[in-house]
Amino acid sequence: MGLPVRKTEQTFTYGDYRQWPDDERWELIDGVAYSMSSPTRFHQGIGLLIASEIRVFLKGNEGPCRVYPAPLDVFFPRIREQREDDVDTVVQPDVLVACDPDKLRDNGIWGAPDLCTNAPG
Repeated sequence: MGLPVRKTEQTFTYGDYRQWPDDERWELIDGVAYSMSSPTRFHQGIGLLIASEIRVFLKGNEGPCRVYPAPLDVFFPRIREQREDDVDTVVQPDVLVACDPDKLRDNGIWGAPDLCTNAPG
C-alpha cells in the first residue's frame, strides 16, 4: 500500500465525508482527509487471519466483545455529546474489537475500540 495522500489543504468533518463517492476510501484525522489505497491481496489475507484468530479466541470466552474487519468507521468525538456529522477524526483500522455495547452504532464505533490493528503489506 502506498503512503496516504492528503485530499486538500481544507479541513473536513464526517458530514462532508458522507457526501464523497463510496468507491473512494478516506480517513479523517483532525479534519485532514487522507486517501487510503486499495489493500493488496497479501494485506487482506493477513487481516483475515488476524480477525479469524481473534474471533476464535473470543468465541471461547464469554463476554460482549466482538471482532470487526475493515471497513468500519471508528469515530473519535471531541466530546461525548458531539453530533456525528461534526466529528473530524474518523478512521478505519483493518481489524478491531469492541466490547462496550454503548460504543456500537449502525455505521461504526463511537470512541476508541478495545483493540485495533492494521495488517502489514
